[in-house]
Amino acid sequence: MRLDGHSEASTGELVSRMSEQVSTLVREELELARTEMMEKGKKAGAGAGLLGGAGVLALYGVSALLLTIGALLALVWPAWLAALVVTVVVLAAAGVVALLGKKQVDQATPPAPTAAVDSTKQDVNTVKAAAKSGRA
Repeated sequence: MRLDGHSEASTGELVSRMSEQVSTLVREELELARTEMMEKGKKAGAGAGLLGGAGVLALYGVSALLLTIGALLALVWPAWLAALVVTVVVLAAAGVVALLGKKQVDQATPPAPTAAVDSTKQDVNTVKAAAKSGRA
């Protein structure tokens, strides 16, 4: 017993308290992380929605710009020719972008991490060779 009238806790009691406190701390940290991730998820969702809306508005803006270009060309050429020229230019641009996108996708395939797979195979072969020579 200590001088101030309190008894000292046994080692078992101290370990038990520590275990409870660590368990409580871990639970509270996990709850904090879950709450934080939910908040960030809500903000990310709202941001993605706003970006989608901006994309739609930009699409309408580009459409209006193309209409304006067609109207300007119609001052010099017949309206059908102006519309045809704008359409051909837009479709040609779409074709170029599609080819660039296809090139990027082709460079990304196969989707497997080939460098990591090759490195792992090399590690396995090294371990097998070491095991055969008796160094493992």
